[in-house]
Amino acid sequence: MEKVKTLAIIKPDAVRNKVAGKIFNMIENSGLTIEAVKMVRLTRELAGEFYAVHKGKPFYEELLNFMSSGPCIAIALSGENAIVRWRELMGATNPENAVEGTIRKLYAANVQHNACHGSDAPETARQEVSFFFTGMDLF
Repeated sequence: MEKVKTLAIIKPDAVRNKVAGKIFNMIENSGLTIEAVKMVRLTRELAGEFYAVHKGKPFYEELLNFMSSGPCIAIALSGENAIVRWRELMGATNPENAVEGTIRKLYAANVQHNACHGSDAPETARQEVSFFFTGMDLF
């Protein structure tokens, strides 16, 4: 069976709050496999390219400011149902609605500063993983 890949990002707020290690631990305990890791500092331009799907939405400019405010950690994950499993581990976008024990319930401040990102579909996952990683970066 082919490993399904997805992209996870530990966002600048979680890096700043020094909870990245705890998030890595949650990933490893979930049974997902970490295929590649890269710490990056997105410029506004790169953040705009990555989040182009949200251009024109009310939160877009704040999203670019936030994602370029400090380093973040891009992670390629794999495993059976990796996209669904990572999204369940993250929890709802709004931490007030997130299930207890999820990353966002534990570490997100609000809907904008929500600790992590995850791809929402196979095509998006392919695009997002390739945004941060080349084939030689991945196992």
